[in-house]
Amino acid sequence: MTTPQTATGTFTPAQLGTQILIGWSGRHPEGDHDVAFLLTYSLGDGQDGPEAGAAAMRTALERSGLTVGGELTRASETPGLQVKLLVQAGQAVLTMPHFKAQYQVPQEWLAAAAAQGEVYGMFATRPWPEGVPGRPVSEEMLRSFAADEDVVKTSALCLLPVRSLG
Repeated sequence: MTTPQTATGTFTPAQLGTQILIGWSGRHPEGDHDVAFLLTYSLGDGQDGPEAGAAAMRTALERSGLTVGGELTRASETPGLQVKLLVQAGQAVLTMPHFKAQYQVPQEWLAAAAAQGEVYGMFATRPWPEGVPGRPVSEEMLRSFAADEDVVKTSALCLLPVRSLG
C-alpha cells in the first residue's frame, strides 16, 4: 500500500476510518431561499484511533486543496481543487482523492441544489461516531454536530457548483 505524501504530512486510508456523506436542506440564514448542504465525516474508527483519524482527515483535506479552519472555499474560483460534486438521478456523488461516495438525496435537497446551482460542503476533521449509517439521524443530532463551534472551526467549508451529466 502506498502512503500519500504531502507537505503537511502523510496518512494511510486505514487511519481515516469509515467516512460518511450526509445531506440536508434548509433556509439560508440571510435569505428567503433553501440551500442544499453536504457533510462528510469519519466515524473515528480508523486503524490508529480517533485522534490519528482526525489528523489524517486534516491532511487528506489539505491535500485536496481545502483549507481546514479557514474561510469558505469557492470551488468555482479555486483552480486545482480536487473536490467534485455530480448530481444525477437523485444522487449526489462527491469525489475527492481519498473519498468517493454517493448519497440518495431527498427531493427538497435536489430542488435547493438546482435552484441555487451550488451546495455548501462541510468536511469535518472531528469524528462523529453517533452518525452511523443505518441508524436514524434526527435533525437535533445533526444540528448539534454540524453547528458545534469546535466542529466548525476544525472543518473545511466549500461552496461546490452542481454539475450533472448532459
